[in-house]
Amino acid sequence: MNYSTPANLAVIACPGGEVFADEVTTHLRRGYRHHFEARTAELAVQYAMDPTAAAQQINFISDALSPVHRSSDKTAGFRCPRFKVPARFSLFANGEIKAEILESIRGKDVYIIQDVENRYPVAFNEGELKKVLSINDHLMTLFVTVDAVKQAGADRVTLVIPVYPYARQHKKKGREGLTASRVGKILESLGVNRIITLDIHSREIGNAFNYMRVENLHASYQIIRTLSQIPGILNDDFVVVSPDTGAVDRNKFYATALKKPLALLYKERDYSRVSKDAMDNNIGELKLLGNVKGKTVLMADDMLGTGGTLLKAMQFLKEQGAGKVLAAISLPLFSGNAISYFDEAYIQGFFYRIIGTNAIYHEEVLKREWYINVNITKLFAQTISRLHQGLSLSSLLDNRDIIVKLFSGLPE
Repeated sequence: MNYSTPANLAVIACPGGEVFADEVTTHLRRGYRHHFEARTAELAVQYAMDPTAAAQQINFISDALSPVHRSSDKTAGFRCPRFKVPARFSLFANGEIKAEILESIRGKDVYIIQDVENRYPVAFNEGELKKVLSINDHLMTLFVTVDAVKQAGADRVTLVIPVYPYARQHKKKGREGLTASRVGKILESLGVNRIITLDIHSREIGNAFNYMRVENLHASYQIIRTLSQIPGILNDDFVVVSPDTGAVDRNKFYATALKKPLALLYKERDYSRVSKDAMDNNIGELKLLGNVKGKTVLMADDMLGTGGTLLKAMQFLKEQGAGKVLAAISLPLFSGNAISYFDEAYIQGFFYRIIGTNAIYHEEVLKREWYINVNITKLFAQTISRLHQGLSLSSLLDNRDIIVKLFSGLPE
């Protein structure tokens, strides 16, 4: 790795992913500074050099080996790379979207960041136009950005999409499309080498491609660390409850990591009825396998849409005598009127807190007393850095060891 000038690493933000990209690049700069300073100190001791002289020597070698001369007045310290490459996005009157890369990225390792669930106004046409985009508009923006990056000569293209689009359309039931895999195949055909995402709804999606890889990150460590910081929550009367049979593995992981008992909610659904919104769904009856009376309850799930099933589960657990009820959600979509429904449920005392990540840009939910935001941009920055350097991702994809260190008091 070139700690001084990692010139081949470039980050490009689509309009929906600007905020996420800015936080990721901030963590990248901190990480590269830390590595540079640690490496410089190590070499200074090893070769009995003054640290300033060692830093200057590293910068000299870096400049000498660089194919393009970059003059800099700062020769004896860390020269922070910018990473983020400027791009221009235009929205035409007929709805077409155009992406232009404003600097050379030829031969670079490019990471395109997009938040397809961003439902707030994003800027086009040099900031003169702001528009709320649908998930399909965000996806089309991603397509044209990938094409622009490939046309500009990028060596490798990786997509950073915390929410994989159409992930819930991953099973064929009758005459319907497998849209989750189709979206990925379109991206693969455009020349995408890899996708980095968070808690993908179905791991089988990653098996649908010929050569494109999917790196599926997990927010469990960040959520557990946040949970451990809430006073009086992780006590002896704590139980993990799986909100349905499909989330058993996820909640078993949390129960094992926290060394707490696991219970299960079983939902009977009336499939003659069609779910319309959070308060009008087809759940007929709930059954509990386990004991929650007087206990603090945690339910973990990958995605919160309208929130109807979660709200019904929370109300049911309170009726069964549960104390504080918390939920941990990796992808808090809060679609439709979900926030107002949770406001009402919180007033009625159905739950205590919801822990969610910033994988999706939200403004309104961050104002709620009942919501705890977990920042996972450092996790994505570490993944980008390791991929760029050709290092293993094992400790990031399987975070059980770092969770053990968290509760043992060892350095993480």
